[in-house]
Amino acid sequence: MKTFSTILVCLLLFSCKSESRKEYIAVSENQVKKPEIDFTKTKIKAEEALKFCKSKGFSTDFCILIDMSLHSGVKRFFVWDFKKQKVLKKYLVGHGCGMNSWSRDQSKDKPQFSNEDGSHLSSLGKYKLEGRGYSDWGINVKYLMHGLDESNSNALKRFIVFHSWNLMSDEEIFPHGSPEGWGCPTISNNAMREIDPKIQNSEKPVLMWIYE
Repeated sequence: MKTFSTILVCLLLFSCKSESRKEYIAVSENQVKKPEIDFTKTKIKAEEALKFCKSKGFSTDFCILIDMSLHSGVKRFFVWDFKKQKVLKKYLVGHGCGMNSWSRDQSKDKPQFSNEDGSHLSSLGKYKLEGRGYSDWGINVKYLMHGLDESNSNALKRFIVFHSWNLMSDEEIFPHGSPEGWGCPTISNNAMREIDPKIQNSEKPVLMWIYE
């Protein structure tokens, strides 16, 4: 009789623990919720970008907007069409690792930014993409990034360029983050194959705006 009672108690305890574990997993999954992209914010930035492009002689066909407030595992790199007033393409984009490990995703949802040489961090601000050249990374294409603000004035000095990287994914990888480099905005090889001709064929410099 005692043996039966002991078994019954053990079964009840196991059942309670199993239910508790299910509840814990459910809570954990709810906490890791994929962020929603605020396209109203994107549109406001695009309107500001168009005014800037008109005043500075940049392309008024399209620009590149990168919203670093978003998790790096979601597509936060937007090719904005000024004529159609909408996002034409979305891609994943990596940011700088800083003091964290290179090629990991330790700051996927909380990146830091700096204009300091050697910081290994990305810089916020507007950039002029001008000067296509050879890159050792990805599909061997890079664009020089001329920083236009105080927050990114050292971009050329720091060798911050726009290029692709074999480690970057074509598809969203949330809750994981994109691999982090030394400050360059990096996209996948296929993404670069798509956007490279568009930048090359632009008659005027293209604006890239990195913001939070």
